[in-house]
Amino acid sequence: MASEKPLVAVTCTAPVNIAVIKYWGKRDEDLVLPINSSLSVTLHQDQLKTTTTAAVSKDFTEDRIWLNGREEDVGQPRLQACLREIRRLARKRRSTGDEDPLPLSLTYKVHIASVNNFPTAAGLASSAAGYACLAYTLAQVYGVDSDLSEVARRGSGSACRSLYGGFVEWQMGERADGKDSIARQVAPESHWPELRVLILVVSAEKKLMGSTAGMQTSVETSPLLRFRAESVVPARMAEMTRYIQERDFQGFGQLTMKDSNQFHATCLDTFPPISYLSDTSRRIVHLVHRFNTHHGQTKVAYTFDAGPNAVVFTLEDTVPEFVAAVQHCFPPESNGDKFLKGLPVRPTPLSDEFKAALNVDPIPGSIKYIIATQVGPGPQILDDPHAHLLGPDGLPKPAA
Repeated sequence: MASEKPLVAVTCTAPVNIAVIKYWGKRDEDLVLPINSSLSVTLHQDQLKTTTTAAVSKDFTEDRIWLNGREEDVGQPRLQACLREIRRLARKRRSTGDEDPLPLSLTYKVHIASVNNFPTAAGLASSAAGYACLAYTLAQVYGVDSDLSEVARRGSGSACRSLYGGFVEWQMGERADGKDSIARQVAPESHWPELRVLILVVSAEKKLMGSTAGMQTSVETSPLLRFRAESVVPARMAEMTRYIQERDFQGFGQLTMKDSNQFHATCLDTFPPISYLSDTSRRIVHLVHRFNTHHGQTKVAYTFDAGPNAVVFTLEDTVPEFVAAVQHCFPPESNGDKFLKGLPVRPTPLSDEFKAALNVDPIPGSIKYIIATQVGPGPQILDDPHAHLLGPDGLPKPAA
């Protein structure tokens, strides 16, 4: 009797990352190679994560995938690129004689189920967490232990940065084949324990123009983007790395805001122009600058990806006051008890003088909620078989 299991399943989780030096634009669409290097902060999975189960069985007749409970098209080109790449690495590993501990045939079909615990495609880097999780989970299933940057990157460029915890750089690389376009950790998640991250969710709606189409148009039409990639980003990468290593929040915060602003300037320089920020996004920018001016130093810093939600970096001791300022300027409409999610925050009362300095007309309901989180680790394997999203038949378990 063959001892081979009818079904082998692995479940992993992977984090969201937020770029502080932005990636926008590819030099190679197929290989997903960027026109500039980028640097990001990995967020904690206690608050934001993707969970993925991959299962292989000789009984499966085709590859299948379910995202957040709905079956999706497994023929999607980026997904196919990831599957091809991981199977190629698995074959290569076997041909070099490293015996795979998993007695799997590479001809078996795979079933994949993935869920996010946050809104998908709302400017919260869902594709990065999703493809990092896919690459990491498939690597466990197929016994691949080489660098997974290329696998994750083929799904979504910034996904390679979610393969590590802490602070991560994605080196653009020089080679045409992209073999040197890889992610590497700049500092571990334990490096800056006081750093906190507040996600101000302005909208959980799907955006009008996705990142892929947006950046392609920018590469084709924006001279500012080319200038940014060649003349601005290289020095900023070195500068940001230094601020992180020295835990210099003033430098880190200011450069984070400047780089976010320049990224959105390249979107406006694109033709036709792209605008990912909303009026509420711009009011948050205004609030952050007022807050910092009142204190005479950079105590909070915003960054926006390709969407209206603000990600605000600050230090632990500033969180209660800044959250109180957000609640003053953007009072929760009806979900007061659900407005603050994630790490516990107890907002401090603001003085009348401070309220006057903020100088805003409050706009109720324009921020849906705040997620408080911190820097976190890279992908994790879940050993508990109950964590599997797929049942013994290889189909999604019914939602609890």
